[in-house]
Amino acid sequence: MRYRPLPRTDLQLSEIGFGLWTVSTGWWGTVTDTEAVRLMQRALDLGITLFDAADTYGNGRSEELLAKAFPGAARDRVVVATKVGYDFYEHGDDRGRGQREIPHNFTLPFIRTAVDKALQRIGTDRIDILQLHNIRMEQVDDQPLWDLLETLRQEGKIRSWGAALGPAIGWLYEGIDTVRKHRPHILQHIYNLLEQHPGKALMDEGESEETRYLIRVPHSSGMLEGKYTTETVFPPGDHRVHRPRSWLLNGVKKIETLRFLESADRTLGQAALQWLLADPRIGSCLPNIYNEEQLVEFAAAPDTARLTPDELARIAALHADNFGVRDEEPGKFKGTMTRDAVPA
Repeated sequence: MRYRPLPRTDLQLSEIGFGLWTVSTGWWGTVTDTEAVRLMQRALDLGITLFDAADTYGNGRSEELLAKAFPGAARDRVVVATKVGYDFYEHGDDRGRGQREIPHNFTLPFIRTAVDKALQRIGTDRIDILQLHNIRMEQVDDQPLWDLLETLRQEGKIRSWGAALGPAIGWLYEGIDTVRKHRPHILQHIYNLLEQHPGKALMDEGESEETRYLIRVPHSSGMLEGKYTTETVFPPGDHRVHRPRSWLLNGVKKIETLRFLESADRTLGQAALQWLLADPRIGSCLPNIYNEEQLVEFAAAPDTARLTPDELARIAALHADNFGVRDEEPGKFKGTMTRDAVPA
């Protein structure tokens, strides 16, 4: 494992992190607390120290798992990240299956209360990275909200702060304006070898030496692990069952153009992570981990062969040609994707 410093803090981020949404929400299959804790502790043994939770994942469950996995002195060995902003206290039963959003609440009293409750669930006196969860432009422009984050840092309740964008891909100008206006320590967004827009544009236009990016969905919902076929069937309850079949068929075609990245010493899934880690602006990648085989593979990714300039150039050419797939429907984005859509 390799580690990267988080500017303006004394935190070091493992290049591969562990996102707790896969083990706490049920969207990737059912995982018991015992299984989740064992997987998290195994991740730490492999050098993964960044664990990314959210108070709304499992209505507090992801944070409770952190307390179970890393009690006492073990807490000091990990970097705890979590998110606040969804009011699951009032609306937690409204979500249903999948990624249906419940109402946000970014009022200052609610955020303060949410942070205090998160600290209690995690069983800690500080949150290393606090993120506003899936902000909209209204929150980007709410200066008192960002002032509160800095106040919480000065109070010692958090050590750094930022925001997450989502849940779906998009939110271009929400991200750009957050970095330009507020210089957060962290901004989390979706970005991967297959889905490069708007992630690259977001980082290019909002570039700041003071901000690092946490990348989630680095394998394009598993596609870049290279194990799907046209016959793949996802189990009931898995969020991928809601995707159109064209996503699977076109994705498999694209993956075949990327097989040159595989070798005896590097899997496609590891190469997908190395592609991201070639960018120094990225602080850590958060692959979707839901079994030990994946965990071992992804944790080893930073120690595999780095992509060569020729490989990076070949990927860029393939992306410019949509990896050889024709007549694919344009991607659908959420959020503010054009400057003329930004509220005055």
